[in-house]
Amino acid sequence: MSIPTQTQARSDEKSLPSPKDRPKTDVVIYDGHCRICTGGVRILYWLDLGRRLSFLSLHDAKVAEVAPNLTYDQMMEEMWVIDTQGRQHSGAGAFRYLTRRIAMLWPVMPLLHIPGSLPLWSWLYQKVAAARYRFGKRTDDDCGDACAIHFGPKKNSET
Repeated sequence: MSIPTQTQARSDEKSLPSPKDRPKTDVVIYDGHCRICTGGVRILYWLDLGRRLSFLSLHDAKVAEVAPNLTYDQMMEEMWVIDTQGRQHSGAGAFRYLTRRIAMLWPVMPLLHIPGSLPLWSWLYQKVAAARYRFGKRTDDDCGDACAIHFGPKKNSET
């Protein structure tokens, strides 16, 4: 199984239904430059048999129309779901919300809804999200400003 390149990940964004394609759906905002995020969103798309979701990369200018109050840094930290009522769910809370909306995720719903467990799921989500470029990046990839956000500025090899 080959890992998609940045260009392939960006072309996948175009094949996912946007809010324009599926109006009146929950909008999943994700990092379209991240292999792990894009792969996870593709899985959500396949599991969404009821067509309740639309998808938007945080790098798409249209994200400002859907979530004008979210900053770039907030969206880079975690996935966001804007539901049909305009409520915003993020990170583990967003995934937890999706387990109630997507029938194929119902088997994991009880686990994610154990009373008092959200802080644990949020901690785990943050650990994976913070390392996502490290897990999904090959050494020859240039992940642009995303690498600087997650790993700090590039080091000059001549110093």
